[in-house]
Amino acid sequence: MGEEHSVNNPIAPSSLHVEVHKPQNGSDELQLPPILLIHGYASSGDQNWNRSGWTSALTNAGRLVITVDLPGHGLSKSPEGDDEYRPSTICATFREIVRGILQQHALVQEPAPLVDVIGYSLGSRLAWQFAATYPEVVRRLVLGAPSRHDPFADFDHEAAELYLANGRSPTNSTTAEFLRMGQGGAGHTISELLRMIRQFQSEPFRPSEAVPQAPALLVAGDRDPLAETMPELAALAPSHEILWLPSRNHTNTVSSRNFKNAAINFLS
Repeated sequence: MGEEHSVNNPIAPSSLHVEVHKPQNGSDELQLPPILLIHGYASSGDQNWNRSGWTSALTNAGRLVITVDLPGHGLSKSPEGDDEYRPSTICATFREIVRGILQQHALVQEPAPLVDVIGYSLGSRLAWQFAATYPEVVRRLVLGAPSRHDPFADFDHEAAELYLANGRSPTNSTTAEFLRMGQGGAGHTISELLRMIRQFQSEPFRPSEAVPQAPALLVAGDRDPLAETMPELAALAPSHEILWLPSRNHTNTVSSRNFKNAAINFLS
């Protein structure tokens, strides 16, 4: 496990759990920017990145790695205010996390970009917004299992509440799938996930309205129906590469060695 940090949210009175993993070579002189890893829905930094081998692969490649647990996920606290679940608030917090950690490690070299970013699934949606909102911060971008569509656009809160109250399965497939995914338990509760989904719906994902200028690598399994629109998303980016992983789906793409190698090479 890397160094642990609890970073106070400058916008609302809450905090996110953050870990900093130093390069395995032990060098304090970084040749490349640190990498911020953003996990997916109902996951955590540990589950998404540590257990799948990403953290060790990146630190073995000489990179300093920052993992963050999203609000109400993993070891992050459940926010008192719902605004802390909003994508814009989360992205602003990412910016403060990056600046704070780099200042602590004496790595700030403004006005140069401060960090590379890798997101997975919902983390890719946040990574896209983060890079588009703060282009001065992000050098390069890797999006795993991304979609052009808003992941929560069709989520039915009324059906979800009925399911929690009496076990009645939602007829809406999107709602049923997100409820199923939320049962795993990576430090979250279903009620926390529903709060988050509601706030994400208040700020719909419209990627064409704010496009990252950083070069982007988009990666997905060719058996992942959630990433079918990845080429449409890629076409919005001014500089992009696409990688399809044979026989991989939405669940196991993240563990792919080819994915890791492609990201390391793209960010080098």
